[in-house]
Amino acid sequence: MRFSHILGTMVLLAGLCATASSSQARDTDHYQALKQFSQVLDLIEKNYVQEVNRTDLIHGAIQGMLNSIDPHSTYIDLEKFKMMQEEFQGEFGGIGIQIGVRDKRLTVIAPIEDTPADKAGMRAGDIILEIDGISAMDISLEDAVSKIRGPKGKAVDLTILHKDSQSPEKLTIVRGTIPLISVKTKELEPGYLHVRVTDFKANTTEDLHRKLQEYTATKELKGVVLDLRNNPGGLLNQAISVTDTFLRDGLIVYTQGRDPKSRKDELASRQASDVTCPVVVLINSGSASASEIVAGALQDRKRAILVGERTFGKGSVQSIMPLSDGSAVKLTIALYYTPNGRSIQAAGIDPDVELPFVAAAEETEEKGEFREANLSKHLDNPNGGSQPGATELDIKEALAKDNQLRMGLSMVKSLPRFMQLSN
Repeated sequence: MRFSHILGTMVLLAGLCATASSSQARDTDHYQALKQFSQVLDLIEKNYVQEVNRTDLIHGAIQGMLNSIDPHSTYIDLEKFKMMQEEFQGEFGGIGIQIGVRDKRLTVIAPIEDTPADKAGMRAGDIILEIDGISAMDISLEDAVSKIRGPKGKAVDLTILHKDSQSPEKLTIVRGTIPLISVKTKELEPGYLHVRVTDFKANTTEDLHRKLQEYTATKELKGVVLDLRNNPGGLLNQAISVTDTFLRDGLIVYTQGRDPKSRKDELASRQASDVTCPVVVLINSGSASASEIVAGALQDRKRAILVGERTFGKGSVQSIMPLSDGSAVKLTIALYYTPNGRSIQAAGIDPDVELPFVAAAEETEEKGEFREANLSKHLDNPNGGSQPGATELDIKEALAKDNQLRMGLSMVKSLPRFMQLSN
């Protein structure tokens, strides 16, 4: 017994020594890395051809460190942090485009409807070559956004290359105020409502409930075509509450970080504002992040039929972490999963009915695919704008030009006859 006790003590001490040694090794590695960083900083300050600002160097190092992790983790300086807050809470001046980096080129993911960029003829897939005469080849995404944005009424000059064009085109676009209206509705037929959610801002669910209540105050709601096409995402809590509008209970989405104990389930709850009629959801390659949460949840819960094209595939969760100087770090902290446990990261959500968009004969725009799997970096951009009441002619023209919307209307009308949707 005494020998066993001594042997056990020796094993325990050996384990403690190994743990201490491992800890010391990690501390040494950390020290060496910081020492190397300090040496490089010192070399630049003493030997670079021009005088440099230490704060700028450190901020650049932080940016590079975060960029090396994934396309969505990034450093946000004070001015850019203010712009991000404006995106979610107010209005801002700009031309109205969502941009990203594709194959190291600044690329338009989608122009925002009814904005100066949309009216100037910018298209999904356009490559931005110059901003105000300065090359955009090596510009960071954040710098590109700050240069394109600006006061309402002031112009910005862009040199762009359309997807299938052989020569660049120069556009002078006068900036406007980009509003944060993210929900638009129009009646397709009596009782059938087209609900377009263009992104997820702080007031998206409130706007959705208000517009649905306005409609149901005078008419019976027989079906909803929920349009999430070219919706780049936004706030996670708004995606959850929008989904909850169409579910009475059960799992909506769960997030899972590095720690197995960090799983967080988001559940639907019964409420007076619940929509119980049949639902068809329209999706495409521009449907990303928060919009994929909605689509995936309604698909897994068999609450809606998805029509269109495979979604973008952005299934990671970022948290904005403020720093002491007023700047912030946007860091990927988790992945989110649909109720059936699907991770859509770099894979996307497949529609139940695959139907590529076919432009009307008079339109020449071709929409290229742009998804997470080939993305260097992605930026959420506001998407909205006011829309006057649609006339019967407007509706006929919209349906004539949009084969996916036509299919959505046809299916939502037919659903009660062909399947029983769970509420």
